[in-house]
Amino acid sequence: MKIKYLHTMVRVKDIEASKRFYCDLLGLEEIRRMDNEAGKFTLVFLAPPGQTEAQVELTHNWGSEEEYGEGRNFGHLAYEVEDVYALCQKLMDSGVTINRPPRDGRMAFVRSPDGISIELLNAGGAQPPKEPWASMGNTGHW
Repeated sequence: MKIKYLHTMVRVKDIEASKRFYCDLLGLEEIRRMDNEAGKFTLVFLAPPGQTEAQVELTHNWGSEEEYGEGRNFGHLAYEVEDVYALCQKLMDSGVTINRPPRDGRMAFVRSPDGISIELLNAGGAQPPKEPWASMGNTGHW
């Protein structure tokens, strides 16, 4: 089964202040940005010049007053996987809790033994919804 590193996510309070640090001082470049009106968040993907495979995702939740302490500011590791359903089944069969099942055929979240949140994204986009995943609820948080 193939797996590909995608990005590491960190939560930020101020996108522009964070971009000044990551881009102006460290030298990363903005690769893409997504504003999600419904979810009230902005995602900004950065990478070193010529290294788009080494991305960091800055996540800004609009209107959030939460203070992100160490541990909470780190979000998750993300990997593109060949078959999100097959990998989730393998993980579940090995006793791993699927915190956010791949109901949409595209995205799932699990946690490492140390509680690190791992996002799994199906390569090539979403598969058709499939049971037991389509009706499986969330467990805990991710």
